[in-house]
Amino acid sequence: MKSFILATALTAAASMAAAAEKYVLDASHSQVVFSYNHLGFSTTYGMFSGFEGEIMFDQENPAASFVTVAMPVMSMFTGWEQREGHFMSEDFFGAEEGDMINFTSTGIEVTGDNTAKITGDLTMNDVTKSVVLDAKLNQTGDHPQAGKPWAGFDATTTVLRSDFGLGAFAPFVSDEVEVIISIEAMKAG
Repeated sequence: MKSFILATALTAAASMAAAAEKYVLDASHSQVVFSYNHLGFSTTYGMFSGFEGEIMFDQENPAASFVTVAMPVMSMFTGWEQREGHFMSEDFFGAEEGDMINFTSTGIEVTGDNTAKITGDLTMNDVTKSVVLDAKLNQTGDHPQAGKPWAGFDATTTVLRSDFGLGAFAPFVSDEVEVIISIEAMKAG
């Protein structure tokens, strides 16, 4: 009887794992845009793109999905070279080539037909904190040019930069940073 229960449990686990399919990010159509208030005078924007990641996507049971993303700190683009240099300085990241920002999901709570809250560990500037992304599945289907399954997602969150040792000049430059994420991912294989 114990063998039967163990075999049933292993079969169930294997079928659950098989339901999630691996998708890899399309780096050319995936961006993270961030914004913050500068001295009350303006909203300043920056972006990361060209990063890597994968999604173990279970369309039938989205809560069983998993996502991991990594982006080089030095890929940040703000539109002003001196600002980017300042962000890479000891005032903020103290960045060196190869330093990464990482996100790994730890749980997904489905909130609607195409929405979810994705909780995960964000590691930035050698500090890891839990964050929650408000995520939306935009679309799934075959990509008209690539001819393979594709998925698109948007998400938002707010982080406190001081939580990650990046709080220089707060509160004059807002501690709160708004983050907007848009990604496309293609089925692997």
